[in-house]
Amino acid sequence: MSRDPENPDATIPPPPPPPMPNFGRGPGRMGYRRLEEDDELLMPRPSILLPHLQESEKRFFELVHSGDVAAVNDFLNENPGFNINCVNFQGVSGLLIAVQSRSEAMVEFLLSQPDIDIGDCVLHAIRDNQPKILELLLEKQRNTAPSLEYVGVTHSSDFPDYVTPLILAAQCGHYEIIEMLIDRGHTISKPHSPSCRCMDCKAQLERDDLLHAEHLRLNLYKSVCNPAYICHSSRDPILTSFQLSTELRQCSFLVPEFRNSYLELANEVSNFAVELIAGCRNSGEVETILKQKAGIQNASIFMYPRLVLAMDYKQKFFVAHAHVQHIVESLWRGNWYDYNLKPIPAKIIYPIFRILLLPIIVVMCIFLPKHQMVAHWNIPLNRMINHVAAFLVFLVIIFLESNRSKENQKRMPPNSGLEPVIIIFVVANCWSVVRMCLIQGPRRYFTYLWNWHAVISNTFFVLTFVFWLASYVDAVNNDQVDLERKYWHHLDPVLIAEGTFAVAVIMTYFKLMFFCRLNYYLGPLQISLGKMCSDMAKYITIFIIIIISFTAGLCRFYSYYDGMVQVDSNGIKTAQVSSFIDFSTTLKTFFWAVFCMAPLETGDVIIENLPGDTENTTIINKHLFTEAVGYIAFALFEVLTVVMILNMLIATMSSTFQRVLDNIDVEWTFGKTDFYLEYMLQPTLPPPLNLIPTPSGISAFMEWFQSPKVDPREEEKRNDYPALMSQLVQRYFRDKDSAASPENDLEFLKQEIAEIKQAVNDLLEKE
Repeated sequence: MSRDPENPDATIPPPPPPPMPNFGRGPGRMGYRRLEEDDELLMPRPSILLPHLQESEKRFFELVHSGDVAAVNDFLNENPGFNINCVNFQGVSGLLIAVQSRSEAMVEFLLSQPDIDIGDCVLHAIRDNQPKILELLLEKQRNTAPSLEYVGVTHSSDFPDYVTPLILAAQCGHYEIIEMLIDRGHTISKPHSPSCRCMDCKAQLERDDLLHAEHLRLNLYKSVCNPAYICHSSRDPILTSFQLSTELRQCSFLVPEFRNSYLELANEVSNFAVELIAGCRNSGEVETILKQKAGIQNASIFMYPRLVLAMDYKQKFFVAHAHVQHIVESLWRGNWYDYNLKPIPAKIIYPIFRILLLPIIVVMCIFLPKHQMVAHWNIPLNRMINHVAAFLVFLVIIFLESNRSKENQKRMPPNSGLEPVIIIFVVANCWSVVRMCLIQGPRRYFTYLWNWHAVISNTFFVLTFVFWLASYVDAVNNDQVDLERKYWHHLDPVLIAEGTFAVAVIMTYFKLMFFCRLNYYLGPLQISLGKMCSDMAKYITIFIIIIISFTAGLCRFYSYYDGMVQVDSNGIKTAQVSSFIDFSTTLKTFFWAVFCMAPLETGDVIIENLPGDTENTTIINKHLFTEAVGYIAFALFEVLTVVMILNMLIATMSSTFQRVLDNIDVEWTFGKTDFYLEYMLQPTLPPPLNLIPTPSGISAFMEWFQSPKVDPREEEKRNDYPALMSQLVQRYFRDKDSAASPENDLEFLKQEIAEIKQAVNDLLEKE
């Protein structure tokens, strides 16, 4: 476009293009004719209309970018009707250029102009971390409209409308700006969970766009989870990090579309708690953190409540941190420093020798509870050894009971002499379960699968005792003690008792897996086994669907041929396999086919010999189509389950095992700490010796019914916690600044350039 010489700001439209020649644009073969007026419609036209700067506006932008306040002032005086809020095709205004140039004098000058539109400059100043310029902009907004600074910008090309100044500052992690905005009254409403159905959430679901609502929730979480905002809004940043991490992981399951974003944010906020405890410089500071009782019920029973809370929230990296593990190991081994120096075979055999010391330990715990040796046996490591020693005795006893011959078994409870001992052990184990449940609370106790294992195994033992009693009552009333076993009813109490006892013994021996957690090599295997069981549970659903599908289709496909026997010319008999004759046999056939244990003749169709044309002759008929359908369905089932699904399961298990190995230190340390916490709450005397009342046990039982006493030392440490957190936060931000030194240097260089430009402009004005 050209310029008008009389009016430089005006533009002269270009001349219209010459008309296109008409190469015979008459009626075509089909009788259609293109109109001449349509030629203009075929010209390319822009479909997106953006602002276009004039020459004077370009000049204004250049002057603002140079930072020369005097030149800008002269330009505005020379152009009295100039639109100071003009924007380019990107939506950038002159004020925004001044903000991005970090020119405080230029921003202050432009804000003094009448009708200046701030737009989204506040948010840009926050993103670029310019607190001084931000304060100027906020004061201008407050003078214009007091409530304007607390909300977002409705028409911004860079920021959504729900992004308020404090939300953006929290997302960027600018500590000083967050503090400034909070002092000015800015707040952030904590986002509600996707599962929340309060009145506000219901109203929002009805009137708001779902995608907009999820973006708003995610941005709010990004704000409240930033370490800088947590330090301003929480008195206990570590506890807040634990809670936010758990909320975010729940949101990742409730909103699968943003699962990766929520999980990434959860990991970031968890790492903040890890970095805080990494800033501790001595054991006292770590203990002050771990002894905090906020956030957990029955905190007085735990030596380190914050550690237990971290275990409950699955904060594996926090628990596995070297500072935490140093304190845990010190509490675990107490003053027994030589134990770690013992060779592994000696550690394995040591519980066997402890069996001989158990009677002495009982006597000393009863009569000399304050003795030095009792205190030594009371450390968690020795408690574990005591429990392992008693557990080995129990394993030997139940093995002898299970290995007893049943040839001369009468319809009476077993009478080997070991039954009273087993009953005493089980009663003591049940009391241990009840005690741990009362101490920890049912909710926390039943969170761990090994506690469920203890409850179920003891339940089977109790059922065994109940059926022993039922068999005794039945024998006394019916007087059939000497009845031979083959005549017994299939639900005879003795048979049921033997079954429940067998299951109880299996589960009891299986608890040896629990002690594998202490070993660096066996512990990850035990953890991997538990995770693989979870993988198998996922695939069981697919297996069930496939098996039910094939069973439903073939459940009575071969029912007519059941029991038929075919005799060939050589006199060899072939019987029909009971494969697809009813639902149960079909289900059984497909189940064992998964393990490749189904007979090869499963799909055969056997038809008994038919009478021939003459006497003593037979005809062998074949239903080939039926047999083909059976074989194809059976082969397809084998391909789906054995070739595809089982190999997928194996690959998934391999991936799970590899993930554990890749993170072996964290996974094993977390599992080992769980083991430690178990025996930190156990008494010194193991079952069945825990049934014997001791002075320490009686005093602990009485403390349950008394109000907790305030320990002056605990109160002092609780008061020291805010001061410690202030020091840790300072260390955290210093480490962050050191790690981000290149970026800080760039920001410092930008600031220096802006100051130099301002100084040069001031000198030019004076001249």
